[in-house]
Amino acid sequence: MSPRSRSALSAVLIALASLLAPCATLAGWAMHGPADTGRYVAAVAPLADDPAVRDAAADTLGAGFAGFVDEATAGPVSGAVRLFVRDAARSFTRTEAFHEGWDAANRTVHAAVLRALRDDGAAGHAVTVDLAPVTERVRDRLAEDHVPFARRIPVRHTAVTVLPAHEADRLRKGYQVLDVAAFWLPLAAVVFAVTGIAVAACRRRAVTAAGIGTALGGALLALAVLVGRRLTVAELPGPVDGPAAGAVYDALTETLRTASWLLVALGLTVALASWLTGRYGRPARRRPPARPTPEPTGPTPPRPTGTRL
Repeated sequence: MSPRSRSALSAVLIALASLLAPCATLAGWAMHGPADTGRYVAAVAPLADDPAVRDAAADTLGAGFAGFVDEATAGPVSGAVRLFVRDAARSFTRTEAFHEGWDAANRTVHAAVLRALRDDGAAGHAVTVDLAPVTERVRDRLAEDHVPFARRIPVRHTAVTVLPAHEADRLRKGYQVLDVAAFWLPLAAVVFAVTGIAVAACRRRAVTAAGIGTALGGALLALAVLVGRRLTVAELPGPVDGPAAGAVYDALTETLRTASWLLVALGLTVALASWLTGRYGRPARRRPPARPTPEPTGPTPPRPTGTRL
């Protein structure tokens, strides 16, 4: 293979590796981050202290409790009662019971969604979850804290729809694709990069190109995370929009943002090290010793002799 052909093949392989690097990082993050219940709960646990999330939770809890009071009294409650309920809900979000309920609810919902995504037999069915155990746990904790009327909080075993059937089926297909991609994409990226460097006519330049490509892929991934945040926050309606949705998105994508900047740092480091090695790491070329001037082989001409006048 001619050097020109080797350089062209190396460029194609390194370009493919650079494109696969951010995709592999995204797939790995999705399967080992949000798709893992323990990591998901650990990521969203600090959100229980976020003011925007607490306000959104307080509004949801207050509306739910006001509806329960409406049913109990067979009529709408007054504005003063609603104001009291809202203030009580906001106070509740600052208690340890809310933190425990937050973690328990997220764990229950995430485990139910994950089971549905992994079960092909659940196709065509909505993902539902019973939050009665969570409600009972929160009620018991409030009773231990001597909160008035805590024992009267009803525990209803009602199937709450988390994902409709069509959305669950769509996410199930995406989950299966990510499950395969999380293994093969990183392997393919490494194989393409190593092969591209091995077949290159100038391996130092190939290493530099691979580093620059990896850095560009990491920067592209960081930009995608930023754009995804704006799109996600804009598309979420209801009480989870705005700052609360942004806080949840930031908590879930923190590891992905870190991985994208690590790709940028790794790529720039490799490219810079390769460039410096090529520029300053070459040994100085030694000049060949000067060849001695060959002596004439003919007869030596007589030297002129001076004459005295």
